[in-house]
Amino acid sequence: MLNNLTVYLVIAAALFLLGLLAVMTRRNAVSILMGIELILNSAGLNFVAFSKFSGGNIRGHIVALFIILLAAAEAAVALAIFLGLYRQRGTVFVDQAAELKQ
Repeated sequence: MLNNLTVYLVIAAALFLLGLLAVMTRRNAVSILMGIELILNSAGLNFVAFSKFSGGNIRGHIVALFIILLAAAEAAVALAIFLGLYRQRGTVFVDQAAELKQ
């Protein structure tokens, strides 16, 4: 079953859609961050799947590793911002952080 590229692409598309749904519908900043992580993981899964089915080269794996590192750095920075927001406002809802735009 897992020897078919279509299975990987369907799983990656499902992850992407779930992440997009979380980003678009959630108000909690941590939930939005989790949605972004799902989107990044779907991109990494696509890179690994295409790497596997295009002759087994390692370039897709390297890009997926870079995506994981980028996601970890993004999560660390975002959590630091959310912690600062929580200390200042007492909430992590993004609609109440609209004053940060100014």
